[in-house]
Amino acid sequence: MTVPADTAGRDQCRLCGEGRAEIFWQDQRRDYYRCRRCHLVFVPPPQYLSPREEKAEYDRHRNDPCDSGYRRFLGRLYEPLRARLAPGSRGLDFGCGPGPTLSLMFAEAGHAMALYDCFYAPDRSVLSGCYDFITATEVVEHLHRPGEELERLWALLQPGGVFGVMTKLVLDGEAFSRWHYKNDPTHVSFFSRTTFDWLAAHWRADMQIIGQDVIIFTRPAPA
Repeated sequence: MTVPADTAGRDQCRLCGEGRAEIFWQDQRRDYYRCRRCHLVFVPPPQYLSPREEKAEYDRHRNDPCDSGYRRFLGRLYEPLRARLAPGSRGLDFGCGPGPTLSLMFAEAGHAMALYDCFYAPDRSVLSGCYDFITATEVVEHLHRPGEELERLWALLQPGGVFGVMTKLVLDGEAFSRWHYKNDPTHVSFFSRTTFDWLAAHWRADMQIIGQDVIIFTRPAPA
C-alpha cells in the first residue's frame, strides 16, 4: 500500500495513495473527495481540526463502562468477534477513548487486553506486540492517515487473527448529503463496502460485513 505523506496533495487518497480524487460533496465547512480506486471519501488535511481542537471534541464524550446501553451498542461487534476467539486470546483495543469499555467486556470473558489511544492511552509500545485480535470501534472515521495506521495494525495480527471494525458506511451521494455522520468535525475518513472490499483484497483477507456497520477481517493462516 502506498502511504500518503503529510505533504501529499489535497486530492490524494489517504488510504491507497491514488491521486486525482474527485469532489464527492461540499458544504460550507469542508470538502469531501472520493478516491477513484478504493472509493474512500475523505476530507483534505488542511481542513482537519488541530490536535487540541480534536481532543476537546473527544473530551465531550461520556462513555461509561457501566452503561448497559453502551455495552449493547458495542455488543454488535463484541458478540460476533468473541465467537471467533480461542479461550485466553490476546487483544488490542485501538482507539479506546476516555472510557474503555469494549476491552473490559473482552477481559471479563477471559481475554488479555492492551489499550491504545493517541490522546487517552498513548503508550506506543503496545503497537510493537502481536495480537490474536484487534478492535477499532468508531475509530477509522477519525484516522488522518488511514493507510498508514491500518497497515500498522494489520501487521500486528497473528496469522489467523481477526480485526473487528465498527463504522458507519457511505452509501451514495444523495444519502451522504443528508448524512449526520459527516457533520462531526473529527470524522475525516469515510468507508464504503467498496472500500472495505478493496482493503480485503489488498490484505488477501477474508471479510464479513455484519449488519450495517460491523466489518470483520480474518488474516490468512499459513498454507
